[in-house]
Amino acid sequence: MAINSNQVKPGIARLNVQYVAPMPQALQAIPEDVARRYNVLPMALENNTLRVFMANPNDMLTIENLSIYTRKRIEPIAASLDDIKEGIEYNYKALKEPTDLEAPRSTAPGTRPVSRPAAPAPGDTMPVEERAAPEASSDSPIAHQLEKLLEEAVKARSSDIHIEPDETKVRIRYRIDGILHEVASLPLNLHNALISRIKILSDMNIADHRRPQDGQFSFDMAKKRIDVRVATVNTVNGEMAVLRLLDKSVAALSLPQIGFLRESQEIFEKMLMMPYGMVLISGPTGAGKTTTLYAAVNSLDSVGKNIVTIEDPVEYRFSNINQMQVNVKAGLTFASGMRAIVRLDPDVILVGEIRDGETALIAVQSALTGHLVLSSVHANDTTGSIFRLIDLGVEPFLLSSALIGIIAQRMVRRVCPHCGHKVTAPLVEQMAYEKEMGEARSEFMYGEGCKECVYTGYLGRTAIFEILTVTDNIRRMIVGGSSNTDIRAAALSEGLVPIARYGMMKAKAGVTTPYEVLRNAYTIS
Repeated sequence: MAINSNQVKPGIARLNVQYVAPMPQALQAIPEDVARRYNVLPMALENNTLRVFMANPNDMLTIENLSIYTRKRIEPIAASLDDIKEGIEYNYKALKEPTDLEAPRSTAPGTRPVSRPAAPAPGDTMPVEERAAPEASSDSPIAHQLEKLLEEAVKARSSDIHIEPDETKVRIRYRIDGILHEVASLPLNLHNALISRIKILSDMNIADHRRPQDGQFSFDMAKKRIDVRVATVNTVNGEMAVLRLLDKSVAALSLPQIGFLRESQEIFEKMLMMPYGMVLISGPTGAGKTTTLYAAVNSLDSVGKNIVTIEDPVEYRFSNINQMQVNVKAGLTFASGMRAIVRLDPDVILVGEIRDGETALIAVQSALTGHLVLSSVHANDTTGSIFRLIDLGVEPFLLSSALIGIIAQRMVRRVCPHCGHKVTAPLVEQMAYEKEMGEARSEFMYGEGCKECVYTGYLGRTAIFEILTVTDNIRRMIVGGSSNTDIRAAALSEGLVPIARYGMMKAKAGVTTPYEVLRNAYTIS
């Protein structure tokens, strides 16, 4: 993050922006449309620090976005919202700044900025729809524009590219370490051609603008093969597209690389050593469940065991492992794939996700008939996963016999090792830490923001976990119809470490910040 708590102190005076004159360099650092979007007024620019008026100086996400955009360290100053708006009106009148973001600000060092395509020539009255096809060809300017967007996204460590039209422009956003950052805007008249180019590459229907579509394509960059999964949907302002980037050159992570602490890794490895039963990974979309499943499979003996997977889609490929991809059109679903797998003499079965009752029942039955089943399920915590499967129709007595253990996980950003240093945390973060850890602590590692971390203060992500071993007592409670609250209380008494506490342990070690734990794990009690 680009700010430490020493910059925002309780009782700070609220300043009246009508009686101050912002430096022209500060106004130039944040264009008027950005200032209006975030309700901020830049005041002064000294060295690498930009002081800005904000109605809420503790709004970390806004501070972080401004830091990425300006590539400056942001120092917030409290001011009233009305004064800020009035200051924006008054101070930007004499300053002629462009109203679109001209280049992405969250790119890695040495990357090329995304330049704005030239506006249509005077007198060009050809409808955009008629220009879409020729402009979407491989040697067209719009094709080069898309290539630049993809290249910059890869260099900035982005996992997703969002292309979103609004009433006046096309907004481009990158998801970096789980957070969306607006990096550029394009003229609205390029929107149709850009979407058409993406559809052509993804083998999608360019004439159908109403129905949601999905597809994929690949490209090479710096001797790496990047797969792109594309999804489009029509909105009130036109079609938006989301492009997910998968780097095929990245090998599957090991369990320590994912973020397991030593003791929790040993517990998980004992689960994987069981000859049969079910191990579940739970969490919301984007929590890293698939990565953990891959790491688990990667730790197993793929030569001495027959490991078969059914995934949607197959994101990374492994040697000595038989991987199947869901194909609904061909009749291959998770359920039908599971029925086929059990006839292939498997030792280990990986089911990408349990989405329906049929898949859940087959997975449980497979775990009871001599197979180790690894799968994921959408649930908030470990004990919630039990009731998710019961809701899908699995009988409690079957589930209690099949379950070995459940892991709930979230992803938190790592403090940048290049600019991280200890500072005093905001009071709310100190209180959250003390509540979870039972000890007071005021200083934690925070990143100030540098080129290496694209001025976010964070570089990469790590997982935090909650690991439930299904004991005989827990099995009896499942069969007996105990509530989620009672089962969780029993698990805590048996040593379950809540995911929030796990995260604070990593904050104590300087791996992440209490803010990240609060942002990602505050719903787990």
